[in-house]
Amino acid sequence: MTTTVASKYRGSKEFFLVYTALIMAARFRGTVGYQKVAELMGLPPQGNYMGTETGHLLGEISEDEHKYGRPMLSAIAVSTAGIPGDGFFKLARNLGKLAGTSTDTEREFWSSEKDAVYEAWK
Repeated sequence: MTTTVASKYRGSKEFFLVYTALIMAARFRGTVGYQKVAELMGLPPQGNYMGTETGHLLGEISEDEHKYGRPMLSAIAVSTAGIPGDGFFKLARNLGKLAGTSTDTEREFWSSEKDAVYEAWK
């Protein structure tokens, strides 16, 4: 069963700015920090509001990518720790892409999904 995040950003300038930044990073096998995503969205660089809103927009992007048969582009959006947040893995489970809940399973999935993003956008 897939759950769709209610659309808040689809079609907005912020959506396309973040989407473009992610695609450009993917083409060069890079990542985009959550702070950069927040900056592109006009949000503060930290805090609960920033985390909620960036997560929402990144979720919409990955839902759209999944709908079109591509990997979750938000796999290359990372925290200061260099990995995606819990919302990335929750969405992957909701989309039916990730079954396990262990840290090892999540890390293996993330590595595989990140490689698939790089391949899709090279």
